[in-house]
Amino acid sequence: MSRKQYSLRRTYIGRLPEGADLLESITRICKEENIRIGKITAIGAVKKAVIAFYDQVEKKYHNLELDQEMEIVSCIGNVSVLNGQPFVHCHIALADNQGKCFGGHLMMGTEIFACELIIEEFEGEPLERVYDEKSGLSLWHPASILME
Repeated sequence: MSRKQYSLRRTYIGRLPEGADLLESITRICKEENIRIGKITAIGAVKKAVIAFYDQVEKKYHNLELDQEMEIVSCIGNVSVLNGQPFVHCHIALADNQGKCFGGHLMMGTEIFACELIIEEFEGEPLERVYDEKSGLSLWHPASILME
């Protein structure tokens, strides 16, 4: 097994516009800049959110709609390639006005109040996502497995 090594190529730092969809905005930037391998981090707040939990038995996502103002405690993800296009995969942790946290897979429908975003693009061979029969997910190609 060989392990791939990557180095930092470019870093994008900026603010996303109020009212925009968080996942859609990140995805648009990655497609416009042709970012095919990278890391995403974001902080800020949302007006409402849609997050999901992946049911490992049913092999499908279940959405949770949070129709309230919340702080982005953490948003972290990656960029790889699915069907020849940049694909953004992010998880998000959100806190309500009582400090209660909710977390899961970031979905379309998460409306930005304020968001500061960093995208680190890496130099190196992009990671391709392929369908994994066992999990029911499109995961990084088996050649990217670090340990067996």
